[in-house]
Amino acid sequence: MLSIKNISFGYEKSQILSGISLHVKQGDCLAIVGESGSGKSTLLKLIYGEYDLDEGKILWNGSAVLGPKDKLVVGHGFMKYVAQEFDLMPFITVSENIGTHLSNFYPKEKRIKELLEVVELEEFSSTKVKLLSGGQKQRVALAKAIAKQPEVLLLDEPFSHIDNFKKQSLRKSLFQFLKAKQITCVVATHDKNDVLAFADHMAVLNDGKIILKGPPKKLYIDPQHDLVAAFFSDYCILNNVIYYAHQIEISEQGSIKAHIKHNYFKGTHYMIEAEADGQIIYFNHPLPLDINQSVLLKTKENL
Repeated sequence: MLSIKNISFGYEKSQILSGISLHVKQGDCLAIVGESGSGKSTLLKLIYGEYDLDEGKILWNGSAVLGPKDKLVVGHGFMKYVAQEFDLMPFITVSENIGTHLSNFYPKEKRIKELLEVVELEEFSSTKVKLLSGGQKQRVALAKAIAKQPEVLLLDEPFSHIDNFKKQSLRKSLFQFLKAKQITCVVATHDKNDVLAFADHMAVLNDGKIILKGPPKKLYIDPQHDLVAAFFSDYCILNNVIYYAHQIEISEQGSIKAHIKHNYFKGTHYMIEAEADGQIIYFNHPLPLDINQSVLLKTKENL
């Protein structure tokens, strides 16, 4: 188990994280979400041992994860960290990068082939890394990190450079691999699609503190904070209750009189922006509506 116990950290007079406590069981995935500057990347670096803690402690299976004061070389053999800057060698091939740390006594070629399939780069195995796109380099970095099957994998925005054409299938492939191998994963992300279907737990950071944590489904159903609701979807607040767009609908029995402002096509439906007594309300509808049309709206409590 990865245990983060009441840790705090800051740079000189600037406090970055305060009173952070989290626990991740072996094989589980924890998603750290929050706005830019909330401390997500710093938390990953602290878990990796890149910085020394001001307070608290970090443990893996009961043993302390040491920082630079107590460990000359940053990092730990059981843990891999994939940062937003890729640690790759540009003048050798994709396969050679992935196999850098694999023993020659191990069935190396078989392992590299398996990892190329996970990150969907089979056709680029003999291509030099310098010739790849940013998204392809990110996939090589992911494969290199899991090559020796670490016990803990730290991912900082792991799909940020990858286009949507590959992102969906890659997400499934990577997280299925981690779960099958029981690799504990902590992922910092801005993308709800990295969280809802794949994370076992999530923690929301704001101004260096955890404002909410728990299973993604629980936080989605009861976001409690504007910031949490905004991470998942478009929303509005009516009578101090947060409602997602799909929880509001047109009804002759509705008590909210609103005027249509904009229609946004979402593929399976339109999201409608309306105004009621000076407040913006979002709701879903199968068809676009006339601008300035008046409608009556009601809320649905269930998701």
